[in-house]
Amino acid sequence: MQLNRNDYEPLRWAVVLMALTILLGGCDRGPGKQATPVPEVATVTIQPQQVELSTELPGRTSAYLVAEIRPQVNGIIKQRLFQEGSDVKAGQLLYQIDPAPFQVAHNSAKASLGKAQANLPSIRLRAERYQELLADKAVSRQDYDDAAAAVAQARAEIEYWQAAVEGARINLGYTRVTAPISGRIGKSSVTVGALVTAYQPTSLSTIQQLDPIYVDVTQSSADLLRLKRNLEAGRLSANEANLRKVRILLEDGTPYSLEGTLQFRDVTVDPATGSFTLRIVVPNPKHLLLPGMFVRAVVQEGIDAQAILVPQQGVSRNPKGEPVALVVDEAGKVQQRVLTLNRAIADQWLVASGLAAGERLIVEGAMNVRPGAAVKVIPWDGPKGGVKAPNTKRSPAESN
Repeated sequence: MQLNRNDYEPLRWAVVLMALTILLGGCDRGPGKQATPVPEVATVTIQPQQVELSTELPGRTSAYLVAEIRPQVNGIIKQRLFQEGSDVKAGQLLYQIDPAPFQVAHNSAKASLGKAQANLPSIRLRAERYQELLADKAVSRQDYDDAAAAVAQARAEIEYWQAAVEGARINLGYTRVTAPISGRIGKSSVTVGALVTAYQPTSLSTIQQLDPIYVDVTQSSADLLRLKRNLEAGRLSANEANLRKVRILLEDGTPYSLEGTLQFRDVTVDPATGSFTLRIVVPNPKHLLLPGMFVRAVVQEGIDAQAILVPQQGVSRNPKGEPVALVVDEAGKVQQRVLTLNRAIADQWLVASGLAAGERLIVEGAMNVRPGAAVKVIPWDGPKGGVKAPNTKRSPAESN
């Protein structure tokens, strides 16, 4: 039996496949096999540092002094002697109420006082003569008592008209409506010729002292309790002089050039918001701050001498939402840590717990490793080749 050429083709392909299998198996077992490379990670070594902690609180400005101008007598406005929106001095004449009826009342009271004073000498002399005659029984006791009573009545009348003259003088002075304080005066609610009444509900105008100016900010009572606990536990040290200094940020975010001084903390917590008020006195010589403006106050909390700051890119979140970080232990293995964060300071996190001094935190390459894996450590050069210095003066709100 003869085999043709086509009968040998399957046999040749079987031999080729067996040879390739043997060859590939030999390559797998050969000494030239390459090991899986160890991943590289960039780390920073945790070093405690001194940080001055502060918090930004929202608030609004209010005038240092406010005086609402109201008339104290009835009358017609004869003159308005100020420019609306101008600065006025204490004692400056603002309005002149028609003084004519008050001048008449003052003159009448003075005339009545003079009449009473003129009657007193003759009445007093009569009483003195009756007293001498009473000793000789030339007049009756009743006549002397009547004369003495007339003297007392004349003196009382004099005192009455003296008080009437003083009252008329005061009312005449009230026709000159003057500024009780120095400051910026607003618009006038009346014009010349308007009738005003004493102590009317509507003020004639309002004066506000703008230099210095108040800044009233709100802080939660929980923040105050946390701050007190940190101070009592020694985690923060306080310098009373520095704690009273406050920086102001304008509503567009730009810093105000002059520092304010914390005047007091209110002792009452608003039950609706759980917050209380801090009042700050801020110099305002150029009147840049106006009443009612929205500002933010950077209030000093204290100094943390052993603060741990880490780059924000080295912290992520686990499925539970907890902040976690990866560190490299002494054996070169990756370990995961659950952190407690205090707040963000610039591009770094202030860590309350979870990291210790000397540990190496992974900030780059964390996506390529898992806990327990061996890694090769290289130093981190910082963002774009340089580590950004933390801003220890300004702190946003707390984060967890």
